[in-house]
Amino acid sequence: MPNKILTPISIAKPCYAMATVNGSEAEITMYGEIVRSQPKNYWTGEPIEGSYIIESEFLSDLKKIEKCSKITIRINSLGGDTSVSNLIHNRLRDLANGGTELICIVDGVAMSAGTHIMCACDKVIVHPSSLIMIHKCMAHMWGWYNADELRAEAQSNDAWDKTQIAIYQRKTGLSETVISHMMASSTYLSGKEATEKGFADELSEGEGVTIAASADRHTIFAGERVIRLGIGMTAPENIPIATAPSGAETIKTNAKEEKNMAKNFNELKAENPELAAQVEADIRASVAAEGTTAAAEATAAERARQSEIDEIAQLYDPETVREAKYTNPCTAQEMAFRAAQKAAKTGTAFMAGMMKDHEASGAGSVQSAPAPADNPRSDAEKSGEEKLAEARANVSALFSKNN
Repeated sequence: MPNKILTPISIAKPCYAMATVNGSEAEITMYGEIVRSQPKNYWTGEPIEGSYIIESEFLSDLKKIEKCSKITIRINSLGGDTSVSNLIHNRLRDLANGGTELICIVDGVAMSAGTHIMCACDKVIVHPSSLIMIHKCMAHMWGWYNADELRAEAQSNDAWDKTQIAIYQRKTGLSETVISHMMASSTYLSGKEATEKGFADELSEGEGVTIAASADRHTIFAGERVIRLGIGMTAPENIPIATAPSGAETIKTNAKEEKNMAKNFNELKAENPELAAQVEADIRASVAAEGTTAAAEATAAERARQSEIDEIAQLYDPETVREAKYTNPCTAQEMAFRAAQKAAKTGTAFMAGMMKDHEASGAGSVQSAPAPADNPRSDAEKSGEEKLAEARANVSALFSKNN
């Protein structure tokens, strides 16, 4: 059993705090991003202010309370560096195996790497509005890579995924297959759902931090915190949309909210200019990424349109194809319809011209020649005497002409 700490401990950092209670218990408040080292400005080298739970500082402070018999962790974190959260998880498990009672209370959200620290505790308490999210490991890459290098990076991600699965399996008892599918889908769980799945052990009756999503589900509001999700990520359907008035009141309310947001952002810039600059940069990057995606989709659609026209271009005259592609752009189906309409009009004009020429020629009044009155019999129908008499008459006529 851990010994009692005689000297009171009280540690306060921008993003976490540790304090002993009665010398035998301690409480840790973790509200921030989990990182390996202090983020710095790329250009100036100056530390970027923000809510960062730094590996070396946190583990050093944890040693000061590790003899407590009970440690309660209150967490509200979007996550961060998996290698750091994995290390903190393992250190906490060492304490638990040594007899320390570990309790985690999810005040707001425990997402990504934050869930590793949560799952290190043998008892996890969530509120109905708490939010838990697990997903597969992601790597941020810049530059140019060949296939072997990409495969190596993928294998590294697979290895990290296995460590996460082991953490979740110990806590939940779910199978590796189930957890793997949940991670692949970037699964979000409400407090009640987290309890049902085994990620949490107790559903608090208190509401805790109220969580809601923006109308486009790209932003999560957790109490006072505004959490903008990464590109391609949206809040799940089980998170309620933040309510707002309707009609004319909506316009007035939105204007007021925008004014308040601007005021809050100005306050943030005054209080923490580096963090404000980072938020601004993230917003610009998100907008630029969405614009790039829209442009790429438009380019792909145009290429597909022209390709479909090229497939049937040999059936139509060059002018029709050129018009469909450039002059009056349309799809291959519309081009075929236009050509059919054009052919129909041309055929009608041609037939009208023929009828006009026919009437002008007077050919309609010309009658056919009458059939001869006598219908001579064929040689096959004549008798032998008739043929002989006819031959004599011809010979007699021939001699008469010669004389």
